[in-house]
Amino acid sequence: MKTKTFLTVSLCTAAMAAALMGEVRAQDYSKYSEKALQTELATNADSSLSVLVPMRDGIGLSTNIYMPKDATGPFPVILWKTPYNEHKIKGGTLRYALQAVDRGYAFVVQNERGRYFSEGKFEILGKPQTDGYDTISWLAKQDWSNGNVGTLGCSSSAEWQLALAGMDHPAHKAMVPMSAGAGIGKVGRFEEQGNWYTGGVPRNLFFVWLYGVDNPLRAQLPSGLDQETRTRIATYNDLATSKPDVDWTEQIKHLPVAEMLKDLGEPEGTFEDLISRTPADPAWKEGGLYHEEMGWGVPSLWFNSWYDVSIGPNMELFNHARTAGNDQETRDNQYVVVAPEVHCRYNKLGPDSVIGDREMGDTSFDVDGAIFSWFDRWLKEDKTAFPDTTPHVQYFTMGENKWKSAEQWPPQKAEKIRFYLHSEGDANSLYGDGALSTTKPSSDEQPDSYIYDPLNPVQTIGGGDCCNGGLVIPGPADQRVIEARNDVLVYTSEPLDNPIEVTGFVDAVLNVSSSAKDTDFAVKLVDVAPDGTAWIIDDTIQRARYRQGNDKEVMMQSDEVYTIEPTPMTTSIRFDKAHRIRVEITSSNFPKFVRNLNGGGNNEMETDSIVAENTIHHDAEHISYIELSVIP
Repeated sequence: MKTKTFLTVSLCTAAMAAALMGEVRAQDYSKYSEKALQTELATNADSSLSVLVPMRDGIGLSTNIYMPKDATGPFPVILWKTPYNEHKIKGGTLRYALQAVDRGYAFVVQNERGRYFSEGKFEILGKPQTDGYDTISWLAKQDWSNGNVGTLGCSSSAEWQLALAGMDHPAHKAMVPMSAGAGIGKVGRFEEQGNWYTGGVPRNLFFVWLYGVDNPLRAQLPSGLDQETRTRIATYNDLATSKPDVDWTEQIKHLPVAEMLKDLGEPEGTFEDLISRTPADPAWKEGGLYHEEMGWGVPSLWFNSWYDVSIGPNMELFNHARTAGNDQETRDNQYVVVAPEVHCRYNKLGPDSVIGDREMGDTSFDVDGAIFSWFDRWLKEDKTAFPDTTPHVQYFTMGENKWKSAEQWPPQKAEKIRFYLHSEGDANSLYGDGALSTTKPSSDEQPDSYIYDPLNPVQTIGGGDCCNGGLVIPGPADQRVIEARNDVLVYTSEPLDNPIEVTGFVDAVLNVSSSAKDTDFAVKLVDVAPDGTAWIIDDTIQRARYRQGNDKEVMMQSDEVYTIEPTPMTTSIRFDKAHRIRVEITSSNFPKFVRNLNGGGNNEMETDSIVAENTIHHDAEHISYIELSVIP
């Protein structure tokens, strides 16, 4: 049975069950204006605003509660926690609130501590192990609650859920984390510390994000105000800051990196704390990140995207939860949907989709129907709402432009196939002689070298990214402008005689050398159409000093060859007949990643750069290749 059939059965069953219980199903609010949505919420919901929910340390978190109007409880509860300004609920959160109350749920929106009307000092991810736990305890005890709480949200509103899942709160019955990668510290082969790093290389997006979110000088209401006064103040204030606009295309080049925000006049805050750490700093274990040793206690319906910030860690964590769950029920009830979209754009799935610059056909998927069927199963205890027959993995295969399903990730029938790098020593640029094939290299193949100048980095075009002030537009994009550079090595297969579907993790193994003590090696997987368009599929990067692990800094010697294995890329793509598979290798991907200045010191505190000659070896003794997860 195909994926859409499974989903249709699931949603039809849920609808029939709801009708038997006399519930009113939610309207389609996708076409409503913001004003119409606000009016509808006022009509359909009883609201309690700016309620201070007490935490164990005495801090109160500002919480808005929306319940079905004139309905008799108790209600199952859906919690949406956020660092953003949603006291006046809006956008996607507003639509979910309306759907929730229409379906008989209480919908709760809470600001993280230190944000807007919540008390305390902002701490990234909002202390999920304590604030999240205490909030769920409070919600479960209210007389209007049936004691079953689910958590929902995308991006920051999903990331805090992960560490909370490790706490296994008895009232936390189900969760829907969407695009939650920045909540992962270490899991399996990925140790990105909330996507702060990839392969030990810092990502620039968080520098931009923290400028907008972190505010050490924020205004707060005085403590001791009664609830009525707080609510009244909140009706005509939002405590939002309006910081000066920044030309990030220039500011992101600032050296040293660690003073990027200080240069804007910002007081010292979260950025300075995080940028001073190494990838294995013990301080990463003290915040709100989820780490693999924490266990997993909550049935989960995951939503991820191929062009999101961290599809690899997300899928690794999905697999981890299926094996590390605290009990069999939790392990058996992990489901994932992977869309061909960018960060948190699940509402854009539909007919005639264009993602980035690439047509994807019909990407339709009833995301909201699946979410509320999931909550009906666990919060209303209706086991028919989300059947056990639902595939555990539902994913969109790009190129073929089709939804598919499997019971594990990668699919059980996937096979590992290696494509080896070849050249006669001149793979430089699109016009070189770099080749990619399943034939192993001979002993006389010559290495490929290029010059990496940190002050003239290779530009990021497309790929997986978000939240970066417009520095990178994520999604599929043509890479030929990049491939024309002489400091980019390009290895391309012959046109395919038959389609090849790659679904799963994609590993790269490179044998490298450098004139520098330390440098980076960036790898990109590309789908080349017959007309030459070179679509980025995914990319990865590795800082050479961390090639033996993030807890070991080992510099390079100029006369030695080293093997590096970047963290895997992750995708589902059909390379069609007459298409070609391509791999790009260089030493920068900027502004997505911080540039390595090649000096071997504390890179983020340095201002001077060194030009390096970097080399990829691919002879019989030093094999370099990518390993694809291929569906026969």
